[in-house]
Amino acid sequence: MRQSSWQLFKRKLFEVPFFMKLFHWEFWPFNVVYFPVFVYYAFLAVRARSIFFFSAANPTIEFGGMLGESKGDIFNLIPEKYIPTTKCFPPSSSATDITTWMEATSQNYPILLKPDIGERGWMVKKIDSLADIEQYLRSVKVNFLAQAYVPYPIELGLFYYRFPGAKKGRISSITRKGLMAVTGDGKTTVRSLLKSNLRARLYVNDFEEKYPEKMDMVPGKGETIEVEPIGNHCRGTTFLDDTKLVTEALEATFDEIAASIPGFHFGRFDLRCQSYDKLERGINFKILELNGAGAEPGHIYQPGRSIWKGYRDILHHLNVLCNIAIQNHRLGVPYTPFKEGLRFIKKVKAYNRLKESE
Repeated sequence: MRQSSWQLFKRKLFEVPFFMKLFHWEFWPFNVVYFPVFVYYAFLAVRARSIFFFSAANPTIEFGGMLGESKGDIFNLIPEKYIPTTKCFPPSSSATDITTWMEATSQNYPILLKPDIGERGWMVKKIDSLADIEQYLRSVKVNFLAQAYVPYPIELGLFYYRFPGAKKGRISSITRKGLMAVTGDGKTTVRSLLKSNLRARLYVNDFEEKYPEKMDMVPGKGETIEVEPIGNHCRGTTFLDDTKLVTEALEATFDEIAASIPGFHFGRFDLRCQSYDKLERGINFKILELNGAGAEPGHIYQPGRSIWKGYRDILHHLNVLCNIAIQNHRLGVPYTPFKEGLRFIKKVKAYNRLKESE
């Protein structure tokens, strides 16, 4: 009886968004979570003798892929067979430019539009019509990518690293992304179904703004409606730890993929695949993005996972990043000079101000 009262109290408490976020560290602000990590980073910077040591980890990616890197430039490094059809457009593009590309490459709706430089799902949109394209073009102020939509059912973040000169690397994290969805009872609206879920209710206001046409839908009994099609934690996606599914065959497949990407040693593949079995065999999958030095092992955000285990995994990956960078530096890869690094960060901040002005 006491336990049931406690469970009821917790549910009532977590119905308040502030307390839901306070007691679940996966929702904490980045700077709060990473404050202790900055101390360890300072130690590694002294050890490497460069505050921007990470830039040597992936020499062919701008700034090592820590921040401000172009997705389009990274895609140019990846063999075409591994990626969906993609093209970069300037913000001055017209809807006709996009539809002409679609016709030339035999693309049907839906497609994805997303900024060439961006993170955490900012302005990534699934496009279902010409009207969606026109709406996107009215708001975008930066270069953006048009990308074929990949309909495979499983979306993953797969973290991989390989030391310079080594033939084999390691898959250190697999994160399966559970997109925000609701299952109907034949009576209740999508809005009410979302509000009845403690996690989903945190995003109801965002969904009201982005997907108003879905909110009053009443899914049939057992019918599942995907509310948010973009797999990002800040857009309601649940991150689930599937690292236990790493096999030697899967690592061998990604050894081959990573070896085909010049200068890549450390980062996370965001991808969609038909099944784990097919992915292991290197078929029926597409890489949606490749993130470099700034990538996180997403499995740390599985609901209920201890923050201490999260710190353990973050520090492990940061240490690996430093070791790879030091080894590359000894092989002749330069670290980004201090003044050049500051100029790059200043440029990224100016870009972010442009984003915030929209």
